[in-house]
Amino acid sequence: MQSPFIVELTEQNFREVLEGSMNTPVLIHFWANAQPESAQVLPELQALTQQYNGAFTLALLNCEDQPALASQFGVQVLPTIALFVNGQAVDGLGGPQPIEAIGAMLQKHLPSPDEQLLKQVSELLQQGEHAQALNVIQTLSDELQSRGDVKLAKADCLLETKQFELAQELLATIPLEYQDNSYKSLIAKLELHQQAAESPELKRLEQELAANPDNFELACELAVQYNQVGRDEEALELLWNILKVNLGAQDGEVKKTFMDILSALGQGNAIASKYRRQLYSILY
Repeated sequence: MQSPFIVELTEQNFREVLEGSMNTPVLIHFWANAQPESAQVLPELQALTQQYNGAFTLALLNCEDQPALASQFGVQVLPTIALFVNGQAVDGLGGPQPIEAIGAMLQKHLPSPDEQLLKQVSELLQQGEHAQALNVIQTLSDELQSRGDVKLAKADCLLETKQFELAQELLATIPLEYQDNSYKSLIAKLELHQQAAESPELKRLEQELAANPDNFELACELAVQYNQVGRDEEALELLWNILKVNLGAQDGEVKKTFMDILSALGQGNAIASKYRRQLYSILY
């Protein structure tokens, strides 16, 4: 039972645990080994607690080990579930209950796990942690990810993590009722990227490389420029076409530029993972 959200209730800590309900609701489960049904539900309760990820604390009271404490609560039947908020019991269930009934009781008083995750996304976005926020969004249900406000948050994350093509595809699916100022801001950000991606400097480098395809120094320069405007796959493909023929091209500079771009994209980037695998295939 290694979890920061689950505690064993004893005479020594019960006051502290109940005082904690002033900040985080506490769900007390009264049980005993002599009542198998009260013990059998423990794994499901622990899993439910983990699913809520800190929205409440699960306090387990073994009535055989702590009879005096159990009597203070006036427990009449096992198992018994009691939810405490702000130091007061606000709901409860007596007798054997399916985990669905316990979940339904919690839903009346607590934000759902999805709402908790959405709150976490909002906090991460406020902190500028767009990559982490994107990871959390991708754990949401498909139904929740189809909501307009969640799509906008995901598009923001994709833009900030330089996944422009995916952001463009997602923005094209935003329902009309969500095309507000936030949507317009994201569209403007995408358009600025698209303008930068077709800059005169890039066009000049592309033309020079087309005229001098064996100029690896020029290829590295163009790849860096591609990477800076989010055209990451084009950058890596350009360098990969050189490396698969000559791994030591330009005294290793091509490989170094290739690795620098992979590092900048990070371990979780799908494009980087694809080209990292291709590089490993010729290294090992």
